[in-house]
Amino acid sequence: MGKTVRDAMTSDPCAIDAGKDVSYAAKMMRDEDVGIAPIVEGDQLVGVLTDRDIAIKVVAEGKDPTAVHVREIASTRLVTVDPSQDLDEAMRLMARHQVRRLPVVEEDGKLVGVLAQADVAREGGDRETGELVQEISQ
Repeated sequence: MGKTVRDAMTSDPCAIDAGKDVSYAAKMMRDEDVGIAPIVEGDQLVGVLTDRDIAIKVVAEGKDPTAVHVREIASTRLVTVDPSQDLDEAMRLMARHQVRRLPVVEEDGKLVGVLAQADVAREGGDRETGELVQEISQ
């Protein structure tokens, strides 16, 4: 492909402050029509929250979403990518870790974007996209 992550990523993603409650996060995710949101403290990535996290860890457990902070339920074992990395390398990371989205962070941990499977599809050819989807879905 020859392109970098920066060429394909979504810049300035809608991030949620770690101190916000889950109710706020759910509304933001609904309004922005996203199923995943980076969790930040300042501009530093500290986790990722998915709509599934909200459903499983809050709703299914009968917890009050206004009383639970996103930092309590966000995933903190993250797979990230640097904006200068090659897009092919990012695709391999997605496939290896079976994730559809990668937070893009600079060396200092600052969140600068999100690279989604759809971003790769726009930049890549049909063959590369098909292979990526197949590998992630295994």
